Parts: sequence; structure tokens; C-alpha cells
Amino acid sequence: VLGNEEDAEMHFGIKPEGISVQTEGHNVKAEAFLSVCKQMMEKFPRAKKVITTLRGSISASHNTWAGVLYDGKKMYETRQYQITDIVDRVGGGDSFMGGLIYGLLKYPEDDQNALDFAVAASCLKHTIKGDANLATVAEVEKLMGGDASGRVAR
Repeated sequence: VLGNEEDAEMHFGIKPEGISVQTEGHNVKAEAFLSVCKQMMEKFPRAKKVITTLRGSISASHNTWAGVLYDGKKMYETRQYQITDIVDRVGGGDSFMGGLIYGLLKYPEDDQNALDFAVAASCLKHTIKGDANLATVAEVEKLMGGDASGRVAR
């Protein structure tokens, strides 16, 4: 199951416990979404994983970006990226899902790496104009490894 907290609330009446995204949307913490993940697992008992993106909105051009994955036992969370010069948010969710599918296939026994790949891919997409994510696997893996310098690698 993939969706964000707004999807969970709007469609299923499920809210994160102890946080209001509307008033605290700039300071999103992963642990606040464990309750959403558990409630979604209760609602969909055959689901193997619940995944959500975590967007902190500082301004239209500056967001924080992270993600969580809950497998029914453990919650995995990514580092939080600071996207300070958003070019285009269109396609950010699609690139997250595409990155997650790729990550789950590439790292079938490693949910943390799969989630890290999805968030890094989507983070890079925010810096690309248009709907398609033009980042390469190597660029995503570089960002996953902690290199956010933006330096050209040849």
C-alpha cells in the first residue's frame, strides 16, 4: 500500500497520532506515521508493506523529503533530504513509485535499500522539469550514498 497521510485520512479516516500535518507540515517526523502504517495494515491485513512519502513544506521551492516503509514488524525510514530549489514537483510521486518498484526488484531482501532508492530517485526528480525522471541509476545511487554535491561525475 503506497500513499501519504492525506490519502489515508481522506479515503479511510486514518490520521497520524500526535501530529497535525496542516499545522506542523514543515516539521514532519517519520515516527509519527507508524500509527498510520499500523492502522492501514489492520484495514488491509493481506498487505505486506505500507509505504508513505514524507513531505515537509517550508515553501513552494523548499521542501524536505523522506519516506517510511512498514512491513508489519519493523518501520524503515530514510534520511531527510532538503530540496532547496524545486524545479518541478510534477512526477515526484510517480518517480517515487517507479524507484520503489525498481528498488524492491534490485534489493529483494533489503527493504531499507529499496526505500532509500525510491526517495533518492524522487528527490532528484524534483530538480528536473517535466513529468519524467531523467536521473540515471548511477545518479540515484550516488545520492543514496550521501553525495549531494551536484558535482559532475565523468
